[in-house]
Amino acid sequence: MKKKSLLIIAVIVGMVTLFVATGIYAGTEVKDEFEMKADYKHKKGIVKFTHKKHNVDYKIGCGDCHHVDKDKDGKPEKLDDLKMGDPVQKCIECHAKPGEIKGKKAKGMKKPQKREYHANAVHDNCIGCHKDYNKKNKTKAAPKSCKKCHPKKKK
Repeated sequence: MKKKSLLIIAVIVGMVTLFVATGIYAGTEVKDEFEMKADYKHKKGIVKFTHKKHNVDYKIGCGDCHHVDKDKDGKPEKLDDLKMGDPVQKCIECHAKPGEIKGKKAKGMKKPQKREYHANAVHDNCIGCHKDYNKKNKTKAAPKSCKKCHPKKKK
């Protein structure tokens, strides 16, 4: 009787483990190319991002873009041990205010307050990385202007 109960428990644990592992694997597929859009009106064309170009061709780690809230200095903390396929949140989940804030509306706001706006956070992350890449590699290959990343908006 005892052996039969242990066998049943082992089978149940095995099945649960299989279902959980399948669920985790199914939710972590990484699309190579995707549009970086959120559910608000954009003034410019939507940027198409490619993981292959950034991760494989330019050797940029996943954690260079995907980060946690803040490190001890108040800056976004890179996730250095993150790898392709690990579950991540979309930018809009933390930087939840739609659009961008700049000009008079942003006057007096500190960077963390501005980064609450989705477009500000994405622009800071991308442009900052592009500038760092260009400086490190003594190049101008990584674009820093709007029209280099944003395609012409379709009317």
